[in-house]
Amino acid sequence: MGKPIQFSEAAFIGIHAMSIISMSKNNFVNVNKIAELTGSSKNHISKIMQILVKAGFLNSVRGPSGGFSLAKDPSEITFLDIYEAIEGKITIKNCPFDKPICPFNVCLINNIFPRITNELIEFLKTTTLESIRYSAQLKDEEI
Repeated sequence: MGKPIQFSEAAFIGIHAMSIISMSKNNFVNVNKIAELTGSSKNHISKIMQILVKAGFLNSVRGPSGGFSLAKDPSEITFLDIYEAIEGKITIKNCPFDKPICPFNVCLINNIFPRITNELIEFLKTTTLESIRYSAQLKDEEI
């Protein structure tokens, strides 16, 4: 569809959870801690984390001292990787209404949606878990 890219709650949880894990001083971060820090449902987080395990971004260990850890170096994981693992590949089309024929000779909304989507993709593609470790910190929390 040609509509602008949208972030689902799942994509936000995935990006935030992966960021939390990348900043962790411990070997593993469990779902309870991620739920506490993000204010999200443990069940929803668990489902998203399993998607990220299957995509090869996380390792998972069961048990009381288990949780999730990065399966790759944080410099190798971009926000775009995380987003597309959860939401699927981003496609860009010119018309937000997916109309093959337009009665106007110029786009009335000035092709803003493809431009915004391209800008967001570029941001997601160039932002790695490693890069945010230096620019973002958890509030009053060490994990």
